[in-house]
Amino acid sequence: MNFNKLLKYKNFIWWPVIIFILIVILFASYVILSQPKPRQDMKFGVTYSLNYVEELGIDWQAAYDAMLDDLGVRYIRLPIYWNQIEPSPGKFDFTMYDYFIQRAEESGAKVTAVVGRRQPRWPECHVPQWAQGNSETVQQRNILFAIEATVKHFKDSQALVVWQVDNEPLFRIFGVCPEPDIKFVQEEIALVKSLDPTRPIQITDSGELSTWLQTAHMADQLGISMYRTTWNQTFGYFYYPLGPNFYKRHAKIVAPLVDRIVISELQAEPWFPNRPVPGVELAEQYKSMNPEVFKRNIDFARRTGFDESYLWGVEWWYWLKEKKGDSGMWDVARELFSTQKTIVNN
Repeated sequence: MNFNKLLKYKNFIWWPVIIFILIVILFASYVILSQPKPRQDMKFGVTYSLNYVEELGIDWQAAYDAMLDDLGVRYIRLPIYWNQIEPSPGKFDFTMYDYFIQRAEESGAKVTAVVGRRQPRWPECHVPQWAQGNSETVQQRNILFAIEATVKHFKDSQALVVWQVDNEPLFRIFGVCPEPDIKFVQEEIALVKSLDPTRPIQITDSGELSTWLQTAHMADQLGISMYRTTWNQTFGYFYYPLGPNFYKRHAKIVAPLVDRIVISELQAEPWFPNRPVPGVELAEQYKSMNPEVFKRNIDFARRTGFDESYLWGVEWWYWLKEKKGDSGMWDVARELFSTQKTIVNN
């Protein structure tokens, strides 16, 4: 065999590989390893879930009051669960949510209210027992009725600043829900806009597992989740090897499609095998979330360049403090919210 020909052949094979490796290294340096300066004026809030509070067995009113009065939270994403507000067909009870909104008004807090069937927290779709046997067509009609009742009930509140329609409604791979129906989501958004044309509407999407392109153009504001450590049956604990620039560049791509992008769900609680939190050893919970990880996630979020971020896990912090005597997460949150008091009204 002619050696020169073989060398040329080898070079032909390996040069594209070498170039590809260099491109990967450059990509990793910028998107994964690069650390932009943290944005110190980022506004932080929380998602407060009544369903999750009940699952943890903590007092819903005491937890909410502590969140406002002790932590000093002033930005709240509040899921208004269909299964909580309509216990029987056509009979609405907003009593607990009236309390949440009233306390937000008294505290000067700003609320993003989430409406629709698909909402934050497992199993994602929260359907009243009386509606669970209905066909999808009937359920959709009932959902629109519940959304209309909710918007009319709360739209005069000065605390309410944004409506969120559903939660990650086009995300197929997570939750116990019907297949995504983009036309129905558009119908929900149109209904909310017709009932309250003065407030922006938010739609949300997975920060890591979506292009955001399908959702960004649908509403005024896009909220994206941001998770650092997850768990699944294939890999166990999995750490996302993504840097702040991954989200920053992603946002620039979709920016022409939407007025604003925020972090609607920043991980600040553990992700572990699918078991109820009270039955899981704290050592297992702390594998994916603890005060030091919490601080790192806050710093990471600040480096993405977004101006607003909603922490995921305030109910768990309170449960740790009240049920387990561990205030570590709560103390980190208190310090965080105390440092942003000067920017709340901006």
